[in-house]
Amino acid sequence: MAYSAGFSPHPKVSYANAAPTGTGSEAEYLEIGLVERRDPEELRSRLDESMPPGLDIVEAVEARTSDFTDRLEASEWELRLDGVARREAERAVASFLAAESVEVERQTKKGLRTFDARAAVTSLTSAEAVSEAGPDGRGAGPCAILRLVVRHLTPAVRPDDVLSGLRATADLAPPVPAAVTRLAQGPLDEETGTVTDPLAPDRDAPLVATAPGGSA
Repeated sequence: MAYSAGFSPHPKVSYANAAPTGTGSEAEYLEIGLVERRDPEELRSRLDESMPPGLDIVEAVEARTSDFTDRLEASEWELRLDGVARREAERAVASFLAAESVEVERQTKKGLRTFDARAAVTSLTSAEAVSEAGPDGRGAGPCAILRLVVRHLTPAVRPDDVLSGLRATADLAPPVPAAVTRLAQGPLDEETGTVTDPLAPDRDAPLVATAPGGSA
């Protein structure tokens, strides 16, 4: 691994658009600077072996293009709403999407901020989950699943902001906190509204002589 120069060297590792605290994720990315070119699969395997159980590195790709972070234009999320029937969720989704704007408030480092949660949402759909109650009680009774695609704007609109918007527009209030998981993040296909693979440009680019580095 490469380190920065100076009196206090630091590993050349940068995390791109990390998920909010308290959420799960299946799509996190980081860039690692190396002192020499290494086989991406070997790097992935060795890093994965050092990870704790449940935290897996699924792919490593050599960085052959620039501006990786700029490709992370949107995220797809799954929101599990235990105790909420699908019909109730569909009603709330319809009300939210029909609104021209949905103002929500969130406490930030700069104080309480008000912003439009609706503007960042490109798609929001609902489905019904079928599951049995687990040890923590989740799964008992009705359960709605929301699929959310949200643009990465400033200020960032998070899944909990959308939940606040659903409460504001349709009085949707799950009896237990929602289980939130990021499923993907990357470029936004404007025609389909889907989030695409941010590593594709590096994977498909021709190999050229570059400064040591990589992304995973």
